Amino acid sequence: MNIDLTDTTSSRINAELVKARRSLGSPAMGMVLTLVIVTDEGNHYDALKAASGASKEHPSRILVVVRRPGRSPRDRAQHRLDAEVRVGSDVGEAGSGETIILRLHGELASHAHSVVLPLLLPDAPVVVWWPEDAPENPAEDPLGKLAQRRITDAAATEDPVGALSLRATTYAPGDTDLAWTRITPWRSMLAASVDQKQTTINSAVVEGEEYNPSSELLALWLAERLRVPVERRISEGPGITGVRMETVEGQICLDRANGSLAELAVPGQPDRHVALQRRSTAELLAEELRRLDPDEAYAEAVSFGINKISGPDPAHPTPAAPAPAPAEASGQTEASGQTEEPSTAEPAAEPAPAKPKGRSNRSNTKKATK
Repeated sequence: MNIDLTDTTSSRINAELVKARRSLGSPAMGMVLTLVIVTDEGNHYDALKAASGASKEHPSRILVVVRRPGRSPRDRAQHRLDAEVRVGSDVGEAGSGETIILRLHGELASHAHSVVLPLLLPDAPVVVWWPEDAPENPAEDPLGKLAQRRITDAAATEDPVGALSLRATTYAPGDTDLAWTRITPWRSMLAASVDQKQTTINSAVVEGEEYNPSSELLALWLAERLRVPVERRISEGPGITGVRMETVEGQICLDRANGSLAELAVPGQPDRHVALQRRSTAELLAEELRRLDPDEAYAEAVSFGINKISGPDPAHPTPAAPAPAPAEASGQTEASGQTEEPSTAEPAAEPAPAKPKGRSNRSNTKKATK
């Protein structure tokens, strides 16, 4: 059932939803959450199609916020709310639940949270998803403040690797990114291979497309978990094409050349094929909706590379290794860059070394170059 409402209000939309449920003979609601999609007119169809696919696993009320502020002062003066209400699984894009497309015109586009708030399901979690360009700080966005989980997608931005750096600096509990969701099968397979072969890992290499945020996150995750140097290499893709971990007994290799079937090689074991199919957006979104608590693994990985994420260079691959020793260990001050010299006011026959400071510097140097 489709209901078109022009120049309407949130209260009228709620009334039409109740009327539609009664006409369909299903007054009770079986939805588990509210999914808010913030997008534009050109991308709302693909985003809604993915959300509808995910709603088959997670029945939800889907609110699609389409901002149309207008380009001229005359357009901005005509602020109004147009809505399209879809109820019932028999409609192609309705999914399992209720779908409301909200088109905010004029000045109303700047106050989307005031329109969305009355339409949220009572006593149900709220998830906000930005399929394309997300705000710089999703947790501080007016719509983001309404949600327990906030989903972004660095791969859909003009600068995917730079978007990861921004996510690291503005991270708040509840944030996640679909670039992280895409490497879940890779992380599971690599963790299983390490559990099968108890050995010492000395270094690792992650191969993937240039400026691929999932490749960057996988390299950061390995560096943070293993505490070894991880090199990022460029390949033709698609996506991540391989991971190699050097051990004292040989190389653990997970190679995926065609984007679907991968080959796993572990020292002392026969090579075997594993399924690593590139998943659709609907599958990625459904995975993220399975958990509504903060993703600590994502927070640790993206924060680990807060000063290391940069655009990869094919000639000089960027390693995701621990940071080098601090400047004070080499005897230079951070502010002036000049070498510190011992005081000559009271010369002594045998100058006493600063033992506590020396031990601390040597310890820091070993820890950083380990």
